Amino acid sequence: MSFFPSIRSFVAAVTITGVAAVGAAKADEISVTQWGTSLYGAPYAVAMAEGLFKKAGVDITSIIGSGGGGTTVRNLLASDTPYGDVAIAAALAAQRQGLDVIIVNTGTRSVAEASLVTMPDSPIKSLKDLEGKKVAITSPKGVSEMLLLMALKEQGVDASKVERVASGGYVNGLTMLEQGAVAAAALIEPLSIIRADKYRTVVNYGKVLPPMTTSVGITTRAFAKANPAKLKAIIAGRADGVKAIYADPAKAAEIVGKDFKLEPKIAKIAVDNMIGPRMWSEGEFSIPELNRTVDGLKLIGEVTADVDWSKLLDPSYLPPALQGTK
Repeated sequence: MSFFPSIRSFVAAVTITGVAAVGAAKADEISVTQWGTSLYGAPYAVAMAEGLFKKAGVDITSIIGSGGGGTTVRNLLASDTPYGDVAIAAALAAQRQGLDVIIVNTGTRSVAEASLVTMPDSPIKSLKDLEGKKVAITSPKGVSEMLLLMALKEQGVDASKVERVASGGYVNGLTMLEQGAVAAAALIEPLSIIRADKYRTVVNYGKVLPPMTTSVGITTRAFAKANPAKLKAIIAGRADGVKAIYADPAKAAEIVGKDFKLEPKIAKIAVDNMIGPRMWSEGEFSIPELNRTVDGLKLIGEVTADVDWSKLLDPSYLPPALQGTK
């Protein structure tokens, strides 16, 4: 099960569908990357279950998930309700491809769900111990490689002395680790929770790296201009979902567990682990947190220059208290 596909696959994975008819009325479907597998989508699950979207003025009844493979971001341009929660890399790639998209809210702002693990009896105790060793990442230029390089840099470890091996997926990487082919392997929740007794954590990236924007809400300029009320309602409903998670994590875990088909105990641990680092943003923009992700993308060669956020960000659709940037 892969919750963080390669960065390029994010671009190929954003499936944003149109409006689905329900009786005489119409309910909107939006897209959320890694829906049902990663915790990106928790606020949407809570907002639907608690009627927060309807309260905000939009009828969101289901989510179209996107993962490895799928259609391209260009599908967004042909959608009736072109809003999606996507990896920041996908939004930047869309801009580079000339697509007329804007970023209208921040989604997630922590990498606390990602880690690097080794075997319980391994001599690897820190990132420094990885010098001269092999580490399993999911794919070249993927998020798992980006986080590893960022953490090595943060800890002052020479990345050129750590060999990265593409495994093709988190489970594949764990198999390589168990067979002794690598000294450590990338892992992500909730898989890391499910298999907690089999491996020892070398580093939790959320404890090494500062907050950074990992997903954002995007739409087209045309849709935003023509449907400002609907867009504001989607963003406001999600923001209320975030508030609900922090207000009652136990209830949120019940909802997430049901929607994502997780055992109640696993869902509770997964949600609780994200409360401290404040994984979910209500939507406000932080330029430093956006730039930290760009710095990481530069390390893997996915971005080569600084980003002019003034051309991409539009905070005017956020709830009034969250507008602007910091």
